[in-house]
Amino acid sequence: MFAHIHQYQHEQVADANRTAGESQTEDSVDKDAEEYFGKNMNEFDIETWETVEYEGDPIQRRTVALDDVVAISVPDEPAEDDDPDLPGRTIQVRTGGGETFVSQAKIVEVQDVNPEGT
Repeated sequence: MFAHIHQYQHEQVADANRTAGESQTEDSVDKDAEEYFGKNMNEFDIETWETVEYEGDPIQRRTVALDDVVAISVPDEPAEDDDPDLPGRTIQVRTGGGETFVSQAKIVEVQDVNPEGT
């Protein structure tokens, strides 16, 4: 299966006058997956963070595209480190190569790219 997920984080800029859609400096958005996920996630197609508006405040969002997904689990209760001031929650993604947790995430789309199983 293929999964398209949005992940969120708070803005990390000093300028309080930023608005949604403004680009970030390279050093604040061009971070490797290991820094965000705690391990190397080569199977993730990670885009840079973009600024979006959420409840009147600018936050950052990025798209995570995963291939070879076996299952996605969304727990009933938020994880201990989930931030209630951001959209999404921690979800578990199982792939052919193991499992990982994606924090502050919302599922956009999950698609079975081979529905016949062949």
